[in-house]
Amino acid sequence: MQLYAVGINHQSAPVKVRERVAFNRDAMPDALRSLVETGPVTEAAILSTCNRTEIYCSTNDPQYAVGWLADFHQIERDALKPYLYTLPSEDAARHAFRVAAGLDSMVLGEPQILGQLKQAVRSAENAGTLGSLLHKLFQRTFSIAKRVRSETEIGASSVSMAAAGVALAERLFPSIGEQRILFIGAGEMIELCAAHFCARKPRMVSFANRTQARGQLLAERYGGNSMGLADLPDRLPDYDIVVTCTASQLPIIGKGLLERTLKARRRKPVFIVDLAVPRDVEAEAGQMDDVFLYTVDDLGEIVRQGRESRAGAVDDAEAIISLGVSDFMHWVSSRDLVPAIRALREEAELARQREVEQAIHRLTLGDDPQQVIERLSRTLTNKLLHAPSHALNHLGEGSRDELAQLLSGHLRATDRS
Repeated sequence: MQLYAVGINHQSAPVKVRERVAFNRDAMPDALRSLVETGPVTEAAILSTCNRTEIYCSTNDPQYAVGWLADFHQIERDALKPYLYTLPSEDAARHAFRVAAGLDSMVLGEPQILGQLKQAVRSAENAGTLGSLLHKLFQRTFSIAKRVRSETEIGASSVSMAAAGVALAERLFPSIGEQRILFIGAGEMIELCAAHFCARKPRMVSFANRTQARGQLLAERYGGNSMGLADLPDRLPDYDIVVTCTASQLPIIGKGLLERTLKARRRKPVFIVDLAVPRDVEAEAGQMDDVFLYTVDDLGEIVRQGRESRAGAVDDAEAIISLGVSDFMHWVSSRDLVPAIRALREEAELARQREVEQAIHRLTLGDDPQQVIERLSRTLTNKLLHAPSHALNHLGEGSRDELAQLLSGHLRATDRS
């Protein structure tokens, strides 16, 4: 079985495609078990965020994972394939390291992805789909990400999605301090956005969430009030800025609701940042006059600015990742040799037992002990060296020279000891 990474991200697919293959956290355990139990996949972990859906798996047939992803989300395979990437072995490891380090993010060096990747690993562990290969991969992944963040400036001055949302709002409104802001959801991204927007001291802030108690905690932290999602139709006209990021599988703000909202606001514009995947706001709403709707992809265009100034940090991070990939692939190669080494040892043990039995038999017949020992050592040496010698003679010239040098160095070290 070989390591593969199969998926789509913000570089390969627009949000209208990404939202169709996003996984709900509650459905993740069943999805993982379905992938592993129904086909040629022995291990699997799924990373699903607003910017990517990726399957890391151990299999000899990555196309099965591609087909499974399409079938699970009831999408035509041919419609999904243009946006997918399939990365084998070394490329998959490098991709995982780059994702965890924030090099593959829409926001260069953003820290949230590492926590999301750790959650994906926990889900795989709980579902029983994380084996030795993926366990080692992610162990190395988290170690590399820590090195990149501690030894480089990759995260310095990174422009977050939240900061980009504030920047866009300030293009529309002369002062955020005069606006009323509604945050929908209560996850990590909403907390981050609330911190950035509330730093501008808006006129009023409110939090709407399915679980109102969670929204109330954020309201208390930022000096606002809370409401349930059922209150949105009546309360939405009160707000100038709406920032939403929930785990809903269906839009919670439709075009019809916004039409009624604008009428109640007497066409006063509404600024909306929709960071959810799947999207919380119907796409058609973005075509309405006086609705300024920005998705996660729109904000990505802003945060990509300024990446050039951190080019040196990227080079440093890539160097750390390259070393990590080499180290991981060495472990994979060693792992692949385990069955051959085990078989070689078992064959050697059988040969030893046979020769010892014959030597004991000759001693009982009265043969000269010195001759018996000489014959035992000579025969055993020949048998133990037969398979390695045969393999060495049949290697290609480059591999033969490399192995010969390795053996010579090992023998010299043995002689010195």
